[in-house]
Amino acid sequence: MTQSHAVKPLATEPKSAPSLLWVVCLCAGWCNTCSDYRATFEAVARQWPAIRFEWVDIEDEAEVTGDVDVETFPTLLVADASGTRFLGPLLPQAGVLTRLISNLQAGASGLAPGVDPQGQALFERVRASRN
Repeated sequence: MTQSHAVKPLATEPKSAPSLLWVVCLCAGWCNTCSDYRATFEAVARQWPAIRFEWVDIEDEAEVTGDVDVETFPTLLVADASGTRFLGPLLPQAGVLTRLISNLQAGASGLAPGVDPQGQALFERVRASRN
């Protein structure tokens, strides 16, 4: 049985709200970097109550991650119903994650929703597994 790894309660929008931005951390239980990063990820999540943060263990939830090849931990997916904003490795530092989110919120060029079929498919599987 797969256990939900929600980092915090859902933001004020309903679970199905299409505009809700999600930040999904893809990690593994055996990864020491991931273990250390989890507290940082949760602390950043508390700073952004209007964003949904989720922790996905790529081995425990292989049916959710599918064929996504995670080469480096942590790997983050940031997406909403309009597209994938970011999918890739991120330095495991609070400031780096906070800057990424701030840039996305500000609509920084190059970080607008895009068509990334793999990222969007992953996002849809994560969202379905959490609703």
